[in-house]
Amino acid sequence: MPPVNNPYDTETLDGKRARAGLVRVHNGRVGENQEPQGGGASLAAPPDEPLPHPDPHRATVLVIGVAATVLFVVLRFAVALGGHDPLPADLWWDDLMHAGLNDVGLVIAWVPSIVGGVVGAPVVGILIIAIFLWRRRRWDAATLAVAIVTVTAIGAPMAAVIARVRPSDSLAESVATSFPSGHTAVATTIAVTLGLLLRRWYVWTLGVVWVAWMMWSRTYLHAHWASDVLAGLLEGIAVACLVWSAMQAYRIRREMSSRASSPGAGD
Repeated sequence: MPPVNNPYDTETLDGKRARAGLVRVHNGRVGENQEPQGGGASLAAPPDEPLPHPDPHRATVLVIGVAATVLFVVLRFAVALGGHDPLPADLWWDDLMHAGLNDVGLVIAWVPSIVGGVVGAPVVGILIIAIFLWRRRRWDAATLAVAIVTVTAIGAPMAAVIARVRPSDSLAESVATSFPSGHTAVATTIAVTLGLLLRRWYVWTLGVVWVAWMMWSRTYLHAHWASDVLAGLLEGIAVACLVWSAMQAYRIRREMSSRASSPGAGD
């Protein structure tokens, strides 16, 4: 009697081979006559991913950061050689701010001083970091956080060590030390770091406007000499550029190290 084909019999040749371990899945396809490798290792091979590459602008940013650092040191020595007294340009600018003092100007000047102050600046920084985390941009959030912490950790002790006296008629600050301007340094650090991270022309434009507004505000309120806010600008540029460059290098090294230590990296 001829054999009868059973429609419920699923024991095909491929099935027998699969049970014998002679068939494995590779990139979603069945490859016949391929022996499984690595014992109990995963049979699905992940697609190759390109190795991370350094940002093409990193060298330029690093040079700018080093140049800003050098200029800050030069300005620091110029202030020290003058006995920490205001420079001639400081006195000229302070007189100019006195001549233009009025109620409308005071209101405009107080806005960046409050927003970028001891309470306002941390709140703004935390809010931006939270937005980065919400958008799952963890490296951007970490870069901005490190930059803000670094500029704050440098600026306050430096002002205490340099101990330059503020203008006697300050309308905004009671602490005696003024070099460099902490408000300007933090504002510049946030603006430059965001510009490097987001790479949008309007981010750079808003950053330049915000920093210029802050610098003018601090001198209009006679909280700083002009050289104080210039030092804060240089400090913020240096910190933002150097921290961004360091975080870029660390991220690439970490990813390449992780790739090298992952299973099957040398296959």
